[in-house]
Amino acid sequence: MDAAAERLVRGELVAFPTETVYGLGADATADRAVASVYAAKGRPTFNPLIVHVPSFADAEALVTFTPAARALAERFWPGPLTLVLPRRPDCPVSLLASAGLDTLAVRVPAHPLALALLERVGRPVVAPSANPSGRVSPTTADHVLQGFSDTLLPIGVLDGGPCRVGVESTVVQVEGDVVTLLRPGGLPRGAIEAVLQSELRRASPIAGPAPTLHSPGLLESHYAPTLPVRLGAQGARPGEVLLGFGPSARADLNLSERGDDVEAAANLFAMLRALDALGAARGAEAIAVMPIPEKGLGEAIVDRLRRAAAPRP
Repeated sequence: MDAAAERLVRGELVAFPTETVYGLGADATADRAVASVYAAKGRPTFNPLIVHVPSFADAEALVTFTPAARALAERFWPGPLTLVLPRRPDCPVSLLASAGLDTLAVRVPAHPLALALLERVGRPVVAPSANPSGRVSPTTADHVLQGFSDTLLPIGVLDGGPCRVGVESTVVQVEGDVVTLLRPGGLPRGAIEAVLQSELRRASPIAGPAPTLHSPGLLESHYAPTLPVRLGAQGARPGEVLLGFGPSARADLNLSERGDDVEAAANLFAMLRALDALGAARGAEAIAVMPIPEKGLGEAIVDRLRRAAAPRP
């Protein structure tokens, strides 16, 4: 833990576990460190990063909270919720982290190692998923090591075991009383709407060579394994490996034989990686995915799968 904190303070990169996925951490206040994250991931610089802090008070020093945002933070932090809010004039976070926007995405993760690391670093830390941009997110330390095996940048990895939630945080933008769902994730829409006592607005996926993005995870093609992905499959075609869901599925791998959306979310990225490897071993040409109900965390799972299946840039 001390070594990881020292690396971050020196401007180096450290991958660390959160309850959602492993994040590739860097000092959010240092332009060069933030630039190193974009370089390591091969990430477009118009795609903003999420800033991680250990407490609500630390977040309040960076962004301006509305009553709605405060209510959500008090209910769900620490946890898999990211809030996009206006930057304070004296916010020390690099403008590169927010892609030059006047808003900032912030969250308090619910993982003891992540919180302990953030406390020791004593400054905000950007931490996008610790994988090459557009590829399957990592839910174990081994996934991180596999993804960056060819990089020349020094990257430390703090191993905290498998991630509990398994999909990235839910991202909402709060503008006054208007709350927009930018990215479904580890916190179901219904839980947020219950606190707000109103429905969330939904942002559409954004395409184009240099779109204005207020959140990560909005690019049309994202979270993609090496093999192409076919959705809505009732079974595998010749040359496909099959990802199933539910007790009646006969598949190579099953996200949840019980049909449990929480278990499925935790398994999603690891199983996509496993099917990539299985498909390569069999000489398969694609990954087929059986239908998954869009209820609870199913909304986030289907969102990731649609982006994984989108045309590659």
